[in-house]
Parts: sequence; C-alpha cells; structure tokens
Amino acid sequence: MSRSLVLLLAAAVISASFSPLDAQETKSPPKAKSQTKAATAAPAGPPPTMANVAYGSDPRQVVDFYKADSKEPTPVLFFIHGGGWQGGDKARVGGVASYLAAGISVVSIEYRFVSQAHAAGIKPPVQWPLHDAARALQFVRSKAGEWNLDKKRIAASGGSAGAASSLWLAFHDDLADPQSSDPVARESTRLIAAGVLGAQTSLDPQQMREWMPNITYGGHAFGFVSDPADRRSAFQKFYDAREQILPWIKEYSPYELVSKDDPAIYLQYNAEPAVGKETKDPTHSASFGLKLQEKLKSVGVECDLMYPGATGLKHATAQEFLIAKLKAK
Repeated sequence: MSRSLVLLLAAAVISASFSPLDAQETKSPPKAKSQTKAATAAPAGPPPTMANVAYGSDPRQVVDFYKADSKEPTPVLFFIHGGGWQGGDKARVGGVASYLAAGISVVSIEYRFVSQAHAAGIKPPVQWPLHDAARALQFVRSKAGEWNLDKKRIAASGGSAGAASSLWLAFHDDLADPQSSDPVARESTRLIAAGVLGAQTSLDPQQMREWMPNITYGGHAFGFVSDPADRRSAFQKFYDAREQILPWIKEYSPYELVSKDDPAIYLQYNAEPAVGKETKDPTHSASFGLKLQEKLKSVGVECDLMYPGATGLKHATAQEFLIAKLKAK
C-alpha cells in the first residue's frame, strides 16, 4: 500500500472518530443507557467478550472488554471515545480486529459527561470524565488475573476529547493510593504509551487562542456553558476568567502535566499545523500537536506527529504505533 493511500485512510479514521458534539458546548446529557442493554451503535468489529461491565455505580460507568486469544497475559489497548466529554459512545472504538489479531486485548469505556457534572455542582465539571477514565483504568488492572491481562502493558487511545483524556492519563502522576482499603484504588493509572487522534493538548484559553486564533472550544470543561450560536462570546468569558481558574487549568490541561518520565506519544491529525493562523477546524488542529511535541521533545519524551505531508515517521498511523509499543518486549 502506498504511503499516500495510508495517509488518506488515516484521515478517514480520524474523521470517523469525531462526533459533531466535539465542536459544541455543553448541552443536556442524553438519557443514560442501562447497564443491561447493549450500546445503541453496534461496534464496527467483533462483539465484546463482556459488555457493560460496571466499574462504578453510575449507569455510564461501564466498560466493554474484547479478549485476545492467548495463553499468556495480553497487553491492553484502553480506548476512550470522543464527543466533547458530552456525547459519543464506547461502541465507536475502531480497529478491534487488528488489535485482537496482534494478541492485544481491548477495553472501551463509558464515562460521565461534563453536563452531568455541571448539573451536580462539580467544579470543574471536567473532573468527572477524567477521573472516571482513571478509575476505569484502575478497574481494568484489578481484573488482570481474571481477564488474562498484563497490567504492566497498557496503552491508551481515543479521538478528540477521548484523546485529551488519554493524554491526561499519560502525563498525570500516578493516582494510585497504596494505603486505600479499596483494592481498585490501589492500582496504578500510568500508561506505557498513548496514540491519539485529533487531540486537544491544552485547555488553557490563552495558549489555545495564541495557537488557533479562532478557537471557541474548552470553556464547557470548566463550567462556562454557552449558546452554540454564540460560542465566541462564551470563549471570551472563559478567556477572561483564566486567572481565577488557573489552578484548574494546571491540573486538567494535558500540556501542563508534561514531565521527563512520561510515556511515548503519537499524535495524529488530518491537516498540517498552522500555528497562529485561523483554520477550518481549530478544535482538532494539528497546531495542538506541534506545540505539545515541542514540549515533550524539550524534556526528552518520544513524540511523533502525523498529518498529511508529514515525513520521517516510523509508524504511519496511531494504531500501528500502539501495536508496536504494546508488543515490544
């Protein structure tokens, strides 16, 4: 297969990973699915080995597990769907068959949305989807023996908001509590790699405006709910409040959490970077990726940035990168 065709297919994968909600602000949450019901959208690949396994008490705190056939404990691809932290579905996970064929098990998670957190008075609302992702990861590790998993080899992937969540996990200090009476809480939240699509790498409105001047995304993560018809003024409120919410930005913006002990990262986008220029899709701009790549390389962390026209990459897609990292001895 020619490299140009690979890049075209990669762009199609990125587009399929996004929900229209990725570019919208907070709306009322959709009706939660029952834990006993299958996802409304069927997976593109094989059905899960176990569906809607609860990792918490909320109906959205469930995972689908796809078990690879192996006598030895398998590595795990941990998938977080996109949708702006306010929509999307765990059934959107792609490439399951390829991971299973490589001997890699897959877990795809649901999580509570920012709109639910906002309604419950959680500050900032993004705390719920991100900490749900961490708890789901700990839960998966707690199932290592039962599900035949190698808990030391787990990598994350996702698109858009799911990509941002994956990067937050990749960069955050370990959230394990060794002294907890809860065995799940004692498990690690660290990853060996993350390969993501269309990631928002920063939630700092000042950074985002400098990188993508026409950006209007992100305020909903911190409780700035807006009318979709007037997102620019809503983003301005987010921007103006930056100093007051800076502690939240420091905690929840992936860019702020980068350190030299972070795992290898692969960033995949469907257009080339254009830092400081208005773009058609600033929410998923490769400028996010370029700026994160610069910071990661400055501290010695491996980071590849793929977009149409990119050169010098060892792996043509995030999935190819993830399989290589998960299968490496």
